[in-house]
Amino acid sequence: MITRILIADDHQIVRQGLRFLLEKEPDMKVVAEAEDGRMTVRLTRELNPGVIIMDVAMPDLNGIEATRQIITEFPTTKVIALSMYADRRFVVNMLKAGASAYLLKDCAFEELTRAIRVVLAHKTYLSPGVTDILVKDCKLGTPPSEVSAFGVLTPREREVLQLMSEGRSTTKIADHLHVSVKTVESHRQQLMQKLNLHSVAELTKYAIREGLTSLEA
Repeated sequence: MITRILIADDHQIVRQGLRFLLEKEPDMKVVAEAEDGRMTVRLTRELNPGVIIMDVAMPDLNGIEATRQIITEFPTTKVIALSMYADRRFVVNMLKAGASAYLLKDCAFEELTRAIRVVLAHKTYLSPGVTDILVKDCKLGTPPSEVSAFGVLTPREREVLQLMSEGRSTTKIADHLHVSVKTVESHRQQLMQKLNLHSVAELTKYAIREGLTSLEA
């Protein structure tokens, strides 16, 4: 049986490299590539892939939000996070969103194919470095002062926050999300109030830290 795979990453060279390697596997076929989370969700609806290799930090809609939307609509789809980030927040939020595996981009290709086969067997796969992060998390617990975007913000507020942090104007955000300018302004005020942050610059730093944007810190 051929496994149909969708590759989601905002770097074309990464997508092309993964496609080249995966299509050498006799039981795997790459059916599409996506450069952002919103495109990933759309292509999943159109093509219904069995496995999605998902970057975490992507523009427009990040991998965490895309995973959450996809798993809600297609609960049997297997999402494998492939990220350069080993930060605990990213790992925990991807797993909570429904990802079946989390690998770091410095892993060998053989580890990725092993992860694909593991998740297809309805098991979870984590890179050794990721496992260490989660073990420490269990031992130490979440810092009480830490405010997670996925715990206090609504999905729409997270979308607005990501688009704001990527430099889009209020008008462009409104057009992109098909809402009014007043609605976007209301979301911005709610974001500042909930997070106790007082400027777009502070909101942007927060979005980067939480993995909501593909911008670099």
